[in-house]
Parts: sequence; structure tokens; C-alpha cells
Amino acid sequence: MFEETVYLDNSAGTRLDERVLEAMRPYFFDTYAVATSEFGYSMGIEAREALDRARATLAARLGAAQAEEFIFTSGGTESSNMALKGVALALGEKKGKHIITSRIEDFPVLNTAAALGRQGFRVTVLEVDGDGFVDPQAVDKAISSDTILASIQHANQEIGTIQDIDAIARICRGKGVLLHIDATHSFGRVALDVGSTPVDLVTVSGHTIHGPKGVGGLYLRSGTPLAKWMDGGFQEFNHRAGPEDIPSAVGFAAAAELMTDEESDLLGGLRDHLLSRALAEIPHTSLNGHRTKRLPQNGNITFHYVEGESITLQLDMRGFAVSTGSACFSKSLEASHVILGIGGDHERAHGSVRFSLGRYNTKQDVDGVIDAIAEVVGELRAISPLTPDDTKG
Repeated sequence: MFEETVYLDNSAGTRLDERVLEAMRPYFFDTYAVATSEFGYSMGIEAREALDRARATLAARLGAAQAEEFIFTSGGTESSNMALKGVALALGEKKGKHIITSRIEDFPVLNTAAALGRQGFRVTVLEVDGDGFVDPQAVDKAISSDTILASIQHANQEIGTIQDIDAIARICRGKGVLLHIDATHSFGRVALDVGSTPVDLVTVSGHTIHGPKGVGGLYLRSGTPLAKWMDGGFQEFNHRAGPEDIPSAVGFAAAAELMTDEESDLLGGLRDHLLSRALAEIPHTSLNGHRTKRLPQNGNITFHYVEGESITLQLDMRGFAVSTGSACFSKSLEASHVILGIGGDHERAHGSVRFSLGRYNTKQDVDGVIDAIAEVVGELRAISPLTPDDTKG
């Protein structure tokens, strides 16, 4: 292991900011009780007050009208499960059993929708264009009298494309359909104000913003029907069971407060530098996702005639950490469903590499990884049976 690995897989998980750790520390060793009401003991009341402050911070970051519209969860996976299953249980027998989503959603949404499909719900999976955009008019056309929910991501986890959520939200609101968006990768990086954008449920997570892993949240607009799908206690306004993780909630809020537009602009500049160098200096490459309407921290490039897995292994030996295909599925031989969804073939999918930047990356890191990948790709193509002879020289 290199003493200082250049970590460029921040969409999979980020390094905890030391300031976040300091904010969390008292709730491990001093105020370590579970959250209790005003009729409990002092330490429990202090824990409840810390939880309430964290909730208010995160709700405000989303533009929520009330702090109680933010529900703490164990992460983005639970939040998306809660959103889809909760709405399905609440409305399935009352209004209808039709749900809309897109082909390139992250696995918590896709697999939850598939699970509901096995339980008798009708699921429409919309196609996307070559940049990964969902056509708002396709959402409009897919809505029928029994549609209860659409779940469309704010920004894609692999190729970074940012959807036109405002347009999709207006369509859903106009037709009385609830809208859930997965903002796991855009929260804190791309503007989202639920006060002006009529979304009903929003998934967010701490692990992508230099906060703790294992904590997330679900924005639930007041009045949105949501059945409880996890049995147990009555925590989180009776939407979720199990004692709240006070240190992680505090850390999540602290991480959100540290996110700035200036930092996102800086990451966008590093991303543009990475993409410009790679696409200009390394032949037979193609960009995945839209060139500008993408997450500031995301770059995804296919290096044709080589396997992305070989690239990541060779880069790891040189001290650089990147991912290929879906970061959650990189040990599988299956091609990325996102690259296939935007019209790529298996060769393009298997040759794709995602570079995701974070707070601790520098221009030197970007230049270093491009220099290294140019060398790696050249060496791999020289020995690859996939490479046409006229490109090896």
C-alpha cells in the first residue's frame, strides 16, 4: 500500500473531514445516551437537542419548510427503500400500482422497483438519451390514471449527468403524481431547493460529502403519504424504527455545513482539466455523460480496446484509486447498466473508468493520474488482442 494513495473514487465514499469528527466526538464519550423527550433524563434530552439541531441544519440545506420534514436513516439505500416502499404501501390499494423510473437509476431504486414489480406493481422503466437524460415528456407520456410515484435521480452516480428535475417535478405535480429523487451524489454539490422545486421525497447520504458512512436522510414533504415499512419502535416521527445514531446525525449536519459553492466550482475546474487532458492526449477515448451538465466532481471516460479492470489494477499499483463500471458492482463481470443504458456496447462499458473528485484532491493529483493512465493505456493496448493493428504504433 502506498503511503499516500491519490484517491479518486469519492463517489463511492469520501474521507471523513477532521472537523466533522470533532463535532461527533462528544456524542461518543460525553453525551452518549439515546434521544429522549423533555420528560427524560438530562443526557437523553441533550442528545435529543443535538438530533433536533442536526435535523434543522439538513432540512434547511434542502430548503424544507419544516425541520420535521427530514427523516434520518442509515444511508441512501434505506432512504430510497423507504420512499418507494412507503409510498407503495400507502397508495397501492387506494390509488393504483404504477411506478415510473429510469433505466440508469442507482441500484437502491432499480432493485426496490423490481421488488415491487414482483409484488404486483406495474413498473415503467424509461429509456434515456446518449448523454443520460430522461426526457420530461417521456415521463408525462408514461403517467396514467393509476400512477402513484415517479423516481428519477437528480444526478447519475456513474456518468454524472444532471437531470432536468424542475421540468419533471412540474409535470408530476400537475398530474397528481408523487416524485422521489435520488440526490445522493448531488447533495451539497448541485443546487436543490425543495421550496421552489415541487419534489415530494429526496434521498441524501453523508458518505458522499466527507461525512460519516452509515447515515443518510429522506426529505418527506409535509402531507406526503408514506406507510411505515420497518417495524419496531416509533422513532423519526413514527416513520422509522430503531434508536437514532446521534454522532452520525451530528456529523452529517456538520459535513453539510462545510459544503460550499466555491469548493464545487473548484472541483468543476479540476474535472474540466482532467477531461480536457485525457480526451486530447489519449487517443481512442470517449466521454460518458454530458460535457457540461454533469456533477462537478465527476469524469467518466471509456478507453477503447482495453479493459477498465486492467486499468484500475495498474493505476492502483502506481498509487491511484479509481473505479470502473459501477463502483458498487465492480467485482462483477456484468457490464455497467448505465453505459449500456446510454447506448454503449459491452466494449465501451468494460473500458469505462470513473474519476470522482473530492475535497482533498489537487491539480497535481489530476495531472498525475492522467500521466499514469496514458502510460497504462499505451502498455495495455500494445498487448491487447482487442486493439486494431493500425492503432498500436
